[in-house]
Amino acid sequence: DMETQALYSPDILVMGFEGSANKIGIGIVRGDGHILSNVRETFVSPPGTGFLPKETAEHHRNHILSLTQKALAEANVTPSQLSALAYTKGPGMGPCLRSVAVVVRMLSQMWKKPMVAVNHCVGHIEMGRVVTQAQNPVVLYVSGGNSQVIAYAKNRYRIFGETIDIAVGNCLDRFARIVNLSNAPSPGYNIEQMAKKGTKFIEIPYVVKGMDVSFSGILSAIEEIAKRKLPTGECTVEDLCFSLQETVFGMLVETTERALAHVGSNEVLIVGGVGCNVRLQEMMQQMLDQRHPPGKVCAMDDRYCIDNGAMIAWAGLLQFVKEGPTPLEDTDTTQRFRTDAVFVSWRDD
Repeated sequence: DMETQALYSPDILVMGFEGSANKIGIGIVRGDGHILSNVRETFVSPPGTGFLPKETAEHHRNHILSLTQKALAEANVTPSQLSALAYTKGPGMGPCLRSVAVVVRMLSQMWKKPMVAVNHCVGHIEMGRVVTQAQNPVVLYVSGGNSQVIAYAKNRYRIFGETIDIAVGNCLDRFARIVNLSNAPSPGYNIEQMAKKGTKFIEIPYVVKGMDVSFSGILSAIEEIAKRKLPTGECTVEDLCFSLQETVFGMLVETTERALAHVGSNEVLIVGGVGCNVRLQEMMQQMLDQRHPPGKVCAMDDRYCIDNGAMIAWAGLLQFVKEGPTPLEDTDTTQRFRTDAVFVSWRDD
C-alpha cells in the first residue's frame, strides 16, 4: 500500500474512529505504517441543503457497529490483537463527535483496550506525511470545516495563516446549494467538474489579509451575482464554478507561498477534503514550478484526503507509543480544538 519510514513494530495495531462531520470512518493501521482497512460511510443530504448535526449523528450511530465489524474483517484482525482504540476528540460537530466517542468508550471497556484521544487536524497532517513521505512540508489543510496554512516547529504544528470566517470547503459547498448541485459524492467534486466547462471568468472579491483569508463575503458576492446574471444568461453555472475556484484557490496558493518563503521549505502537503481537487493541486504545482529551485506538491486522492478512520488510527498510534493511553476521564469531545494546542511528542526534528 505504501512505503513508509519503518517507524514501529508491525505488532502494534491501532483502530481509529472518525466522525467529526458527515463521514463515519473506521480504519486499522499497523506500527510500520501499513493500512490494513479503512472503511467509510458518508451522509448525503438532498440538493439545496446541508448536513445538520442531529441527523448526521444519527447516521453515524446507524453505521458505526457494522463498520466496526467490516474494518475488523477486512484487516483480518480480532479485537484481542488491537493495542489501542483511537478516536477524534475534536474539532468537529458536537453531536457527531459524541455519537462516535460514546461507542468507542463502550468498546474500550468491553474489549479491555486503552483509548487515545486524537486532534482531527493532526490526524490529517500525519496521514499526509506517512502516505506521501513529505519530509518537512508546509501544510495546506483545506476542508469543509477548516482552512489553515501550517508548518512544524519545535513540537507543534504552527498555524501561519487561516480563514477568519468560514472554511473554503464551506464556501464551495454553500455555493453548490445556491445553484442546486447534488451533494453526491460531494458538492465540491461537482463544482470541480462543472468548472472544467466554464469559459468566462466573472470577477468576484479576492480577500487576503496578510497570511489570513476570508470567504464569507465572497460567498455573499457570488450568490448575488448568480441571482442577477444566471436568469439573464449573462453567465452560466459552469462560469461561476470556474470563477469561484480560480479565485479562492489563488488566495490559498498566495498565502501558502508566503509560508514557504518564511520557513524555507520547498514542499507543500495538501490535506483535507478540498485537497482532492485536482485544479487546486495544479495551481499549487504551477507556483512551485516558478520557485528556485522548483518545489513539489505532495497530494493524495480521496481515500486519504477526505475524513477517514485510518488517519485517526495512525496519529493515535504515534501518540500512543510516545505518551501511552488517554485516561478514561479525559476521553471527552470538544467542538473547538486548535491544531497548535497539541504537543507533538513523536517528532524531535
